[in-house]
Amino acid sequence: MSEAATPPGSVPGTVFPPGFDPTAESVEKTLCFRGFWAWAVLILLIALGISLFMWLLRKCIQGPAYRKANRIDGKVVIVTGCNTGIGKETVLELAKRGARIYMACRDPGRCEAARLDIMDRSRNQQLFNRTLDLGSLQSVRNFVERFKAEESRLDILINNAGIMACPRTLTADGYEQQFGVNHLGHFLLTNLLLDRLKHSSPSRIVVVSSAAHLFGRINREDLMSEKNYGKFFGAYSQSKLANILFTRKLSTILKDTGVTVNCCHPGVVRTELNRHFAGPGWMKSVLQTGSLYFFKTPKAGAQTSLRLALDPKLEHSTGGYYSDCMWWPLVPWARNMQTADWLWRESEKLVGLPPLEPPPPGQNPTQNGNGPQNGAASGNGSGNGNGNANPASREMQSVETVVVNRS
Repeated sequence: MSEAATPPGSVPGTVFPPGFDPTAESVEKTLCFRGFWAWAVLILLIALGISLFMWLLRKCIQGPAYRKANRIDGKVVIVTGCNTGIGKETVLELAKRGARIYMACRDPGRCEAARLDIMDRSRNQQLFNRTLDLGSLQSVRNFVERFKAEESRLDILINNAGIMACPRTLTADGYEQQFGVNHLGHFLLTNLLLDRLKHSSPSRIVVVSSAAHLFGRINREDLMSEKNYGKFFGAYSQSKLANILFTRKLSTILKDTGVTVNCCHPGVVRTELNRHFAGPGWMKSVLQTGSLYFFKTPKAGAQTSLRLALDPKLEHSTGGYYSDCMWWPLVPWARNMQTADWLWRESEKLVGLPPLEPPPPGQNPTQNGNGPQNGAASGNGSGNGNGNANPASREMQSVETVVVNRS
């Protein structure tokens, strides 16, 4: 009597139940774990896992949104640099909440196009196109003079405008462009509007800075980057650090006035701020493609500014630095009040404001800093040259009367 052949893969002497075909079972297992459908399922699971990870990563990159529905009907707001990007999204959201907004932009044509678009989307007609070139101190003064003739109050000032990593050029007053626009222009604008902000208290100032301040240092011996110019890690980072030091100093000056001032990092946002990128063409293409996914949208970038401007919980919070709608601690050089004091005095001198505080002991009152002397500023005929901080001479001019009124 012959024995039945042992099926492949079975153990000799194994007893199988009636009707069980071990050969068919072996083939079925092979098809399930090694066949086409097994690979298809595996690829599908991997694709789903990657998609879920990328979706979560995208949500993390975009950050949290300000979702409180509080309105600000009738509140008067100024937003600088708002014809595109973060500024435009900020204005759109504030307009939806009923604000009366002055859009302060360098290019009136582009500002008008943005204004019409926002009015159509928000159904708010209280938007006004006003020309403001932060690279010209006279333009800042003219803007403030016109605004004060139109409005008796100011509830929210958002210093949003800025330039980044541009080739070294000078402002109309002879100052390095990034420091002049990002810091000095907003410094003068804010000081000239302090009386309106105090009159409207509780009111708020929002300063858009950047995490690039981590790389910045205030160069007292070369504030205008004349000796050594670095587009990003030099001048731009210094100007963003200046934004933070300005915020912290101003918060102490405005203590108990009902006016708060905070600054923020909007995130790495896909805007026109990187228009001066000068790398190889292929690298620019890679960055533009990658930015579609790995950079924040302008709407996401506006969320922290919106929280600082709107959140009732922050009504008494001042002097802080925020990112992704959360308060963040600052590095030592960004909270150095000696540097902040020096920068404030130097900025007063550069924009032609009289000292708000007496100079330190032993310092000449007419020289409230040891920065560079730049005679180009005196060429615009507005009396805003470096070191000329004589309030009596400025009160002789109608525009300059606005300059000295910071009470």
